Amino acid sequence: MSRLPPMKALRVFEAVARQGSMTRAAHELNVTHSAVSHQISTLEDALGVKLFERIGRGLKLTEQGNELLPAVSAAFEGIAAATARMARPVSSGQLAIACMPALLSFWIMPRLGEFTMRFPGIRLTFDAASDQNQRWDGDADVQIVYGARDWSGYWFRRLSDLSLFPVVSPTLINNQPIRTVADLAKQVILHSDGGREWRQWFAAADALNIPLVAQHNMGDARLALEAAIYGHGAAIGDSITTAGLLARGQLIAPFRMSVPAADVFYVACRSDIRTLPVVDAFIRWLITELEQDAALPSQRVEGWAVRRGSSRSRSKA
Repeated sequence: MSRLPPMKALRVFEAVARQGSMTRAAHELNVTHSAVSHQISTLEDALGVKLFERIGRGLKLTEQGNELLPAVSAAFEGIAAATARMARPVSSGQLAIACMPALLSFWIMPRLGEFTMRFPGIRLTFDAASDQNQRWDGDADVQIVYGARDWSGYWFRRLSDLSLFPVVSPTLINNQPIRTVADLAKQVILHSDGGREWRQWFAAADALNIPLVAQHNMGDARLALEAAIYGHGAAIGDSITTAGLLARGQLIAPFRMSVPAADVFYVACRSDIRTLPVVDAFIRWLITELEQDAALPSQRVEGWAVRRGSSRSRSKA
């Protein structure tokens, strides 16, 4: 970086240029007229140019002074704006959040009370639109998306890795036991991606040739999981979105085997608003909650554990 002129002298220069008078600038800065004159002389000596010329009792910027002033003014305005943002209380403001519907419904909503208790003055607006491109081009301050994007102009962070595995309701598995992967052939297969993640899991289970009786494309993962909760079939869950559903016994993972997801969640916002207190508060809260979840033991429901492995049968943990 090139050596900068003295910052104190630049501050005095900006005040004199704005006031058009050393006397008025000295009054604004609460210093003597001679101190202002000295700082201007120091700056002119450092730059090797004259910045002002006297017109009667006033001062006028030279050509070089006119060239310098916009950059100096913009720099001090930027510093003032950043300082104001830092001083603004984090406990108040509005924040628009766009999020994948399943993650919003099954992971964020159960934790919303805790966020509200910590930040009662932050008013949240949620967008759970299924169209990720629509969400990405929208007006949200913070966006949580599934899969990488063009991050130009955005601050972003990759969130926790995901594992994928089948999930069903306790009612369904009690009425129609699922002891082996082959038993899934009797179930309605619920998906929201044309069956891509199901095929990934079946491939890992050596079961791509299982004849599936019925399938429903539910439009988004939230609908697929809701249908599974109601006992309408088997859906693919993941280690973040469905962790709470497993812990509460709303869903059960009938197999030990899980596979790594091809994509992961990202949190992102425009680079120019990343340091806003309300944005920073939500992102830090989100990351802390995910890190705390990752530190918990494997989810266990009625004696069944979700782990990565090669077993294709249901067995006690």
